[in-house]
Amino acid sequence: MNPLSTDLTGRHALVLGGTSGLGFASASALAAAGATVTVTSRDAERAANVAASLTGSGHRGLALDLAATPDTDAGTDAFISAITDQPAVDILVLNGGGPPPAAAIDVDAAMTATALQPLLLSQINIVRSVLPQMMTAGWGRIVAIGSSGVQQPIPTLALSNIGRAALAAYLKSLAADVAHHGVTVNMVLPGRIGTDRVAALDEARAKATGHTVDEIRDASRATIPAGRYGNPDEFAAAVAFLCSPQASYITGVQLRADGGMVGSF
Repeated sequence: MNPLSTDLTGRHALVLGGTSGLGFASASALAAAGATVTVTSRDAERAANVAASLTGSGHRGLALDLAATPDTDAGTDAFISAITDQPAVDILVLNGGGPPPAAAIDVDAAMTATALQPLLLSQINIVRSVLPQMMTAGWGRIVAIGSSGVQQPIPTLALSNIGRAALAAYLKSLAADVAHHGVTVNMVLPGRIGTDRVAALDEARAKATGHTVDEIRDASRATIPAGRYGNPDEFAAAVAFLCSPQASYITGVQLRADGGMVGSF
């Protein structure tokens, strides 16, 4: 394979939470680049239907609940056993659903523990399950779908800020450990992207403040230099690039796809 190619033919990608939002957009971009993709969802039927809709053939859908403890039927232990029957995972896209909105002053230990299971602990288990085969092969890509809150905490999303920042710290540490094995580890940070999750957050914000949803969206757009919400496909293009042979010398980085929203360079 040409090292400057974006062709992912012959590669197997595992996309967690790949049936909606940014996970689905990323799975679609990887499939379009030639990868065989396995997507996960808490609903096995939904995962299978989404896999069948992707460009190309050979894609699969599997059930996985990142919020479940590892030793349950829906947790990562059972899932890890299931993926041993598939081709080795060359590309892992980490993606966990966001916890409910909360201000930092309202967060307690129990809420934090609940948020850390899907955002950190389950994802570490999946990384550890696929990493040895990547290292043996001398090639691998791990890309996490994060949040702009990793770099500029979002006031109403304290639980997400905590969990995703913890995952970022783990991945940055991991990147240095595995780079000489040909495995890259990166994170893409979305800003305001037009997904169902962002729509739900806008609606929740409108209800909490007494404003209309349109007013909330107008206020959000005013904080984005690009003047608009992003498209999921624009975000997914960044994920696909970091998974490609072209990105072989890029590791341990956070790439923002936020239209310039975060105030630092």
